[in-house]
Amino acid sequence: MTRIAIIDYGMGNIHSVQKALESLGAETIVTARPEDIKKSQKLVLPGVGAFDDAVAELKKQGLFDALIDEIKNKKIFLGICLGMQLLFKKSQEAVKANGLGILDGEVKRFDKKMNIKVPHMGWNQLKKVAGRRSQVAGECPLLKGIPDGAYVYFCHSYYPEPKNKDMICATTNYGGDFAAVVWQGNVYGTQFHPEKSQEIGLRILKNFICL
Repeated sequence: MTRIAIIDYGMGNIHSVQKALESLGAETIVTARPEDIKKSQKLVLPGVGAFDDAVAELKKQGLFDALIDEIKNKKIFLGICLGMQLLFKKSQEAVKANGLGILDGEVKRFDKKMNIKVPHMGWNQLKKVAGRRSQVAGECPLLKGIPDGAYVYFCHSYYPEPKNKDMICATTNYGGDFAAVVWQGNVYGTQFHPEKSQEIGLRILKNFICL
């Protein structure tokens, strides 16, 4: 059976993610050990907290370079919330740290001038993007069976802005449209929390298990 490693660096909804995946029949391991990452077939990086702190913890535990290596080796990867933001090199939240640099782009803070509450917290809708990626590669596998306009749960003050817009599979509007789901090769990211998004979130996680 495929084993999914859930990366524990002290900053994620680790057990909520594990419980959701195991309820769908997945074999999981919660780990902070690079050797477990190498032995697992898929990786999940959850996250809640500050960008700088997350990078520091990943490096402290020897996970930072291990994740880069495994992603470059084409291991299927899912980043959730901060875990998605860490895929990018830069964040406006960071004082000094760079992210994993797997995806090209920058993580930006919601502009309070838009007259919106920050953090963005609660349920909001996904709008599927029918761009060149959809025409070339078909629908994002993570969103198979997910209806346009489905509601998912968010809790964040920052959002990713990919340089390559083709990697954006779904957006959400909050003071403007932002990338809510990204996909590039073996790498997937959700700005929302599928483990907190009830039936829709479980369907997305099931799609991840089946990749």
